[in-house]
Amino acid sequence: MSLTINSTISTIENTKISTLQFATIFICFFMNMLDGMDVMIISYSAPSIAKELAISAQVLGSVFSAGLVGMTIGTLFIAPYADIFGRRTIILLSAFWMGLMVFATSYAQSVEQLLFFRCLSGIGIGSVLASTATLTSEYAPMRTKDFWVSFVMGGYPIGAVLSGLAAAQIIPMYGWRTMFQTAGIATLVMLPLIFFFLSESLDFLLKKQPKDALQKVNVILNKMNKVPLINLPTRTDELIKKPSVRALLTPERKTGTLQLWLAIFLALSALYFLTNWIPKLASITGLSVALAIYAGTVFNLGAFVGIITQGYLSGRFGLRKTIFSFFTMTAILMVIFGLVKGSVFVLILFGLIGFGIQGGFVGLYAVAARMYPTEIRTTGVGFAMSSGRIGGIIGPILAGFLIGMGISVATNFMIFALPIFCAGVAALLIKSKEIA
Repeated sequence: MSLTINSTISTIENTKISTLQFATIFICFFMNMLDGMDVMIISYSAPSIAKELAISAQVLGSVFSAGLVGMTIGTLFIAPYADIFGRRTIILLSAFWMGLMVFATSYAQSVEQLLFFRCLSGIGIGSVLASTATLTSEYAPMRTKDFWVSFVMGGYPIGAVLSGLAAAQIIPMYGWRTMFQTAGIATLVMLPLIFFFLSESLDFLLKKQPKDALQKVNVILNKMNKVPLINLPTRTDELIKKPSVRALLTPERKTGTLQLWLAIFLALSALYFLTNWIPKLASITGLSVALAIYAGTVFNLGAFVGIITQGYLSGRFGLRKTIFSFFTMTAILMVIFGLVKGSVFVLILFGLIGFGIQGGFVGLYAVAARMYPTEIRTTGVGFAMSSGRIGGIIGPILAGFLIGMGISVATNFMIFALPIFCAGVAALLIKSKEIA
């Protein structure tokens, strides 16, 4: 029996989720956990690194941003190749590179070497994030697609939580270098799991039709107990062409694309201010070193709950309204942060802020995954992330200068509340027929 591309994909998207789909989604979830761990260990290790290498707050901000420069390169120049060679291939190669470079960071003996390795590890992290979001959106059932994309991206703060708990034990006893070695090994251990159990995107195989595509499609369909194909459908010229940024800026997509880029740029400038500086800011508020590390853990635990909640609410009320509500709530919480006294209340606020900003931000991933067709989806997600990385680069550097100038914690939070609110407005105004 021969089926069309759309009928095959529609059959998968509108039936009960299979074991293969679950496996694909959960591997993507674990990859994002490792991403969160590999990104956040620099934040948890920052006090020890600064002491050993005699790094000032301003220079430390540059080290944070070096990883974001690498992530920008990964999402901008590496992730789009997933639309050419496949999502699984790029995830596998990126995971290998990411694990290797994170491990190599443990041997940095100077600020320059630290910057170099953080940039290189960021390349792998950025390309993995874009590819896992895309692959999840292509395997998740249509009715619960927003939830599953949010769930997978929720692996990021869970990884950050686990790395925070590990950092609180490993760094005081064995030092920051052992922390990087542990993270690198954990990432490399995932490679066999990816190789043997991660399935390529059916959307990609059907529309791009790489070598042996029919055989690969039928293997996947067989595992999902679906009817196999006799022949592959005819590809259009649009599907054969190499993806480019021009495809994201066609007249029907241009406005929505630019609004998405603006929303992610503003959200990430504030998010990376928070994720990179929370342990430092927490210590400034009077928390002990141990509690300062746990502040980041509380932030990311709140983030995971927020991401899952956002995925559920988006399915009921629409992505744009939900994202706007989460960002607005976060902006209000950041404004009142300076009025809160006492370690318990500081930790509670960190958790609530994590709930709101990460929940809203991950909703923008779901927006990007919905806005673009398969043939340019990873390119669209990658370029959206890249626009955000620019904001993410600026945020920590700006915070470093503000803190170095003696600007109070309360004022810092008020300053970064503005881009969060504006990100919510931009998300609310996104124009796309694919987004509720």
